[in-house]
Amino acid sequence: MVQPPRRLTPPWRDRQGQFSPLKLGVLLGLTLPALWIGWLALQGGLGPRPIMEAIHQAGLWAVRILLLSLLVTPLRQMLRWPRLMLVRRMLGLGALAYAALHLTLYALDQQWDLLKVASEIVLRFYLTIGFVALLGLAALGVTSTDGWVRRLGGRRWQGLHRTVYAIGVLALVHFALQSKIDATEAMLMAGLFLWLMGYRALAPKGGAPGLLRLTGLALGAALGTALLEAGWYAVGTGVPPLAVLEANLDVSFGLRPALWVGIAGGAALLLRAARLLRERLPAARPAH
Repeated sequence: MVQPPRRLTPPWRDRQGQFSPLKLGVLLGLTLPALWIGWLALQGGLGPRPIMEAIHQAGLWAVRILLLSLLVTPLRQMLRWPRLMLVRRMLGLGALAYAALHLTLYALDQQWDLLKVASEIVLRFYLTIGFVALLGLAALGVTSTDGWVRRLGGRRWQGLHRTVYAIGVLALVHFALQSKIDATEAMLMAGLFLWLMGYRALAPKGGAPGLLRLTGLALGAALGTALLEAGWYAVGTGVPPLAVLEANLDVSFGLRPALWVGIAGGAALLLRAARLLRERLPAARPAH
């Protein structure tokens, strides 16, 4: 007997076909950066080189959304919010969409000379690793469906999708290399990635780390970010590492990436503490 074709479920519905405000909200949120870039383009707000600025913005949002997809598991565990997993696939596909837009805009900047685009990707190291990261995201996007889970089997599928961590490293190196002199945003993204990887190393299986571990993670990720930034500028520009480290203590010109990473780690600690406090408070008894 021929099976009827399976109906596609709208992205704002859950696995049971029920409307999900969470999924709709995330879906709408994913469209906002593209709409903002388009609006700036129409208003002439992308500067003297609008296509280049649009390329940068699309790539930046690809990295941001990729990190958000990696944040889903920590938030689900710390807040005990299992439904948050509903949007992990959507975020991953969003990162892929902005990475593809990043490459498409680059081809546009090269006047659709695809041979030149291909040669640039081969000859320029930072473009090569960026393209490899895009291919990796595409492979994960294609295999993100339930059908591919069944084809590959749970263990092989999980192994394949753990390559997202290596893809994240490639994307961050690509971002930092193309940032050239000012790698502030790239160092911030790298620091947040350090926190995300540290969380996975410290978290017990299926649960969230304790408050002491989260405190150490916040401090360690901030310190790691400061050291990474100092090393990056020392190698790339010859700036003495100590001068970069000392700059983290001077907030007169704004907070450095290490401090923002520490603040983000502190916010995660407070979220976890608030959730534990809520669980331990006695339930209010109804009045008799």
